Parts: sequence; structure tokens; C-alpha cells
Amino acid sequence: MKKIVILAALAAAAGAASAQSSSVTLFGIADAAVRQVKNGDTSLKSLASGGYNSSRLGVRGVEDLGGGLSAGFWLEHGYNVDSGSVSDTTRFWNRRATVSLISGIGEVRLGRDFSPTYTGYADYDPFGDNGVGASSKFDSSLGTARDTGTRADNQVTYLTPGNLGGLYARVSVAAGEGALGKRYVGGRLGYAAGPLDVSASYGETLVAPVAGEDQFKTAGFGAAYNFGFAKALFYFRQAKMADYELAVYGLGAHVPVGNGVLRVGYTHANASGNNAAGASVDANDANQLALGYVHNLSKRTALYGTAAYVKNKGNATFAVASTPALPAGQKSTGYEVGLRHSF
Repeated sequence: MKKIVILAALAAAAGAASAQSSSVTLFGIADAAVRQVKNGDTSLKSLASGGYNSSRLGVRGVEDLGGGLSAGFWLEHGYNVDSGSVSDTTRFWNRRATVSLISGIGEVRLGRDFSPTYTGYADYDPFGDNGVGASSKFDSSLGTARDTGTRADNQVTYLTPGNLGGLYARVSVAAGEGALGKRYVGGRLGYAAGPLDVSASYGETLVAPVAGEDQFKTAGFGAAYNFGFAKALFYFRQAKMADYELAVYGLGAHVPVGNGVLRVGYTHANASGNNAAGASVDANDANQLALGYVHNLSKRTALYGTAAYVKNKGNATFAVASTPALPAGQKSTGYEVGLRHSF
């Protein structure tokens, strides 16, 4: 009997040691909003998913391998709260699917993840690139089949450790595996310490040739400064394909108010050059104003409201939401009131 007790105690101790060296976490967000959008003369009321944070379900884990080395994985699935459907019918783990080795000299991450050029502007979007106020509506692929605007498949990424005195960087290479629009190389270099965060990014994606050019190029700069009473945000990004360029400027702020945050943003999109058909796009500019408020009921639950207005010029078709269809050069307005809960 004594031997059995001793063996049981040793098994329990071994299990505890194993539990201390590795961990697995289930996490997610459920976010839904009542939304109304008017694109041109057509309006649509709907229940939308992801007005404040994209709805997701994920599992992640890390194991201590000893000697300062650890291994990790991250699998994250996007879904629509309003319908229960997947947000990407071609990929189940569409948001992130990576495995990593992490040490004192940084992290090597393999798999589908954000592209550095996306984080280079989205991190400075006052609306977190979600809902009717999101800035990604201005991230045009300029008529190409680029598939690396937000995330890239088959990436190999290196990320610096967090002990470099505020300096940080990430460099990614995606082979594309023979598919045009998926072969990508890009990087981001920044500095974040105290109230200041600044970074610059650059990337190229191999696409089908346009006017003899097969490299879709993106470059950006972002800055944020927390004054205490408000956090100021700014970003600039430029996309270029052959003679077609789109420059986007964003300026915004987060202002703490009671248990919540007031969010405000202004975005200007300036097109120049000629498209693939040889037509001038110089007049196809747009401006957006967005205003929102997030009220935190707890650390995990928040009520929010956002309103946005886009004024298009020329043949521009930027819209606060993609449905209903927006005729060229028309105005787009939208508002949403929603609830977000994380777990």
C-alpha cells in the first residue's frame, strides 16, 4: 500500500512539473452589431459581425524546452456571429496558423500570419481596422490579384525579442508556392518606449504583370504618442503598381472618457497615375470622417457605437461597408451599435 501511495505521489509530481513547462489556452471573441449603411441612394440594415473586434475562436500554446528555448503554436479561426458561418470558406484557420521557436535572440514563426506592411498601418488605426470606421477599406490592390494585403500564407517570419531598449522588427518571406499574388517579402522596423511608438514598413508582392511591371509595392510609416489625456495616432501608406499609385493618410485619437474611450479618425486617399486600362485615376480621391465610443462594462465585455462618412470623388468607390453596392463617386455613410465579449 505504501508503494502505491509513493508511486501516486511521484506521478502527481511529474504531472505538475509537466504542467508547469507547457500550457495550452483556448480563447476567443464574440462581437455583433446592429448596422445601417447607405451607399449612394441604397440603404441596408443588418446585424453585422466584428464591429469592434473580429469574431474569432483560437487555441494557442507554449512549451519550455529548456536552455532559454521554447516552442509555441497559434491556431485562430474567424467566424461570423450574425450567421454562425466561417468568415473565410477557403481556410478554417484563416486568421492565424503558426508554429514557432522562441529564444533570447527572437522568434522564428512559420505559417499564415499578418504581413508586416499590414501591421505597419493597422496598429495606428484608431478603430483597430474593424467596423465602419476601419482603414482597410482604402487598402486597394490596384486591380491586381494580390493576396498579401492583410495576411500571407506560407510565411517564414523573424521577430526580434522584447529586450532591445524599445527597438522592434519583423521580417517575412512568403514563397507563394507558384501562385501569383502570394509571393511576398516585407519588413517593419520600429521603436516603442514610454508614450511613443513609431515604425516604418515596406513590402513587395509578385503579381501578374501590368504594363511590364510585376511587383506590387507598399510602403508605410506610423506614429503614436500617448499624452495621458489622449493618444494621438498617425499613419501614411502608399501602394504602387506600374503607373498606378494610391497614397493614404490617417490621423486619429483615443480620448479616455469615464469607463470608456472616445475614438475619432480622419482618412484621406489620394490616387494618381493610370490604371491597367490606361485610364487616369487622378480624380479618384476620397475622404473619411469617423467617430465612435467604447464603454467597458468589464475587462472582457464592452458596448460600442461607431459612425462613419466617406465622400468619394471622380470614380472612387470607397465605402464604409461593401454592401449594398456603391456607384462610382457617390457618398457612403454608416453607423453601428454593438456588443463585444472576449473569453
